[in-house]
Amino acid sequence: MLKSRGGPREGMRTDKEQLFCLFGNPVGHSLSPLMHNAAYRAMNLAARYQAFLVPDPETAVRLFREMGMDGASVTLPFKTSIMDHLDDLDEDCRAIGAVNTVWVRDGKLLGSNTDWIGVARSLKSHLDIRGKTLAILGSGGAARGAVFAVRKEGGNPVLVCRNPLKGKELARDFDCPLHPLSDLGSIKAHVLINTTPVGMGSDAESTPARRKDLVNFQWVMDMVYNPLRTALLREAEAAGSGVISGLSMFVHQGAEQVRIWTGMEPPLELMTRIVKEELLRRSAGRGDSRRVESPT
Repeated sequence: MLKSRGGPREGMRTDKEQLFCLFGNPVGHSLSPLMHNAAYRAMNLAARYQAFLVPDPETAVRLFREMGMDGASVTLPFKTSIMDHLDDLDEDCRAIGAVNTVWVRDGKLLGSNTDWIGVARSLKSHLDIRGKTLAILGSGGAARGAVFAVRKEGGNPVLVCRNPLKGKELARDFDCPLHPLSDLGSIKAHVLINTTPVGMGSDAESTPARRKDLVNFQWVMDMVYNPLRTALLREAEAAGSGVISGLSMFVHQGAEQVRIWTGMEPPLELMTRIVKEELLRRSAGRGDSRRVESPT
């Protein structure tokens, strides 16, 4: 079943309007439509961004072609599986082995990856990655982007995975050490990056790691941006680690998508503010009494 998460303008596209979208399952939690549509308004672009819940990557690509879309974001669980259904992949995307961005070039659908750019720019606002050891928790498409970012910036990635089969494949592809989740407390690294969806949305009270396992990390970064201050980041603060909100990575990867699709510079500060305000609004609506700090 295909479900659109569009607003009142759904189905009212004009010939001059560009159409961008998000494909995934689920997509209801995503703030990508809010962020992108705010950016396009500020850029005075005739463009619309809409989320579609799809059952498989084949449906996503078929819908892209049938609707004549100009670009698409790809989220869980299709970042890897959609690769076989595109016409071509750029060099970084091939190396990572995951797609989060689809765009049109010479009439063909090209896969790219801006997740790694979001990770790198978010981390570099806090520390110099070169020569540092960074532990990546997870083994999916987001983990691939994080490992690539660390390698690209001269760091040393270490994998920590719950899924041994996927973990071995990722460790082999990037030639980096692999540890089971049970080893987390004994790993010494400058940064821990959570690339799993644990702690997202309705699962907000869950965390992939407890404070006793976080004391060896100077920084803990969570790719989950909703809620703004995840259970993992609260545990990290209690352990004495610095924390990096997933909001920064989310905005940077989305901003790079805007650059790819439009060739224009996106309003980064506006995009950050719009998403932050919505996250704070949702937190207040839940009666969340926990202190929410400004994102980094």
